[in-house]
Amino acid sequence: MSFATFPDFLHELERLGELRRIRAEVDPVLEITAIADRCVKRHGPALLFENVKGSRLPVAINTFASLRRICLALGVESLDSIGAEIERLVTLPQTVGKLGLGDKLRLGFEALGLLPKLKPRIVGKGRCQEVVRLGSDARLSELPVLQCWPQDGGRFITLPLVFTRDRRSGARNCGMYRMQVYDDQTTGMHWHLHKGSSRSYQDYEASGEKMEVAVALGGDPVLTYCATAPLPDGFDEMMLAGFLRKQAVEMVPCKTVDLQVPASAEIILEGYVAPGERRREGPFGDHTGFYSLADDYPVFHLTALTHTAQPLYPTIVVGKPPMEDTWLGRATERIFLPLLKLTMPEVVDYAMPLAGVFHNCVVVSIDKRYPQHARKICYAIWGTGQMMFTKFIVVVDQHVNVHDEQEVMWHVWNSVDPRRDTFVVDGPLDVLDHTCPQPAWGSKMGIDATTKWASEGFAREWPAEIAMSPEVEARVQALWPQLGLDLAPAPWELH
Repeated sequence: MSFATFPDFLHELERLGELRRIRAEVDPVLEITAIADRCVKRHGPALLFENVKGSRLPVAINTFASLRRICLALGVESLDSIGAEIERLVTLPQTVGKLGLGDKLRLGFEALGLLPKLKPRIVGKGRCQEVVRLGSDARLSELPVLQCWPQDGGRFITLPLVFTRDRRSGARNCGMYRMQVYDDQTTGMHWHLHKGSSRSYQDYEASGEKMEVAVALGGDPVLTYCATAPLPDGFDEMMLAGFLRKQAVEMVPCKTVDLQVPASAEIILEGYVAPGERRREGPFGDHTGFYSLADDYPVFHLTALTHTAQPLYPTIVVGKPPMEDTWLGRATERIFLPLLKLTMPEVVDYAMPLAGVFHNCVVVSIDKRYPQHARKICYAIWGTGQMMFTKFIVVVDQHVNVHDEQEVMWHVWNSVDPRRDTFVVDGPLDVLDHTCPQPAWGSKMGIDATTKWASEGFAREWPAEIAMSPEVEARVQALWPQLGLDLAPAPWELH
């Protein structure tokens, strides 16, 4: 199931009891965050604030903040089912060979005849342009932009789909980068050093050219997820969106820049980033649970603001996990597992624990086949796209449930010799990592928590793990309904 518009998604959430309307007046400065934070940490509903202080626009938040809601947003019963579809695409006979992941996906679409159906379709008009404001008539103060946390440097647009075009190839890129609102016509553009749009901007800047930018808010929720997906360079996020929603994304030309945006969006910001211009941005209460420090970033200049006749303002709050972005990250974890297995077929499963804010820790189970296999996996992960940021990698045997953090830690605390089974390397880290002594790079640790073999130099006998016999477990399972024991689900089964 795909949604034609963001309000359609909200209506479905409300029908299913997954959304609550808040009619009391609430301030977008701190109060919405405080309410949303309580709700997400207590497994509460999505929220639609209908009476936002200082704005006529309703604010929607926590719309992705559960497993049920992220699955509904992506139109699936299970996140793993998307990974299975992608695995089929990249393992077709036509895709076999030494090809990049992006090429494998394209060839898979082509082999199944999907390319014409999934390629974004340009249309003449869209609901996102029912109201058009140009030049000085375009004012960011009309939007109910949140100040999320007390020490934030100001108000931030936190759920933007930022569209740009590569200067050389003309390829479209859609990413998600926070935007601090400075005044009615300018914002910061938080392009990280390692991100695709940042590299593209550096090319424009070196040539002395301004870079056109368009920002979409809302639309089919699939679009929002795709803006966060760690796709290979040059692969169009709108093509992935077409694949997930089973129909092409309709795009409409912008009014003042040579870019296209989703016709179904609620709000569009058009503008440009000039070469050489920087402005202090931040601090910002980030998904790490700490404030990212203030620094100088490029500046976005607004040239047009368009929107629907009755726009909604979608937003998100990040902070100490679990937060709403937890579920966007969980979707990526499950969807991209088959792609990880393409280059590492010995991988059984992996998990990115919430406390590791996704990029700081990965737990991976493997079918161990040779001595020091765990180290090979660590190095391979550090060489895979944005997984290069992973600060801690824990490798366990294939029978270990990587989603059960207690089981994983039991293996780490009880199967690891610190001198033998840990190793430290230096390399790039996420720009938001505040622990490294210098920005954007530092040390990382691999932890081998697998069973040790004699061929790895382990001379002693490795003991067997305690486990009940399968025969007794089967008898108890059959007896269970008669026992009257109503047990709570295990923690990793809750969501």
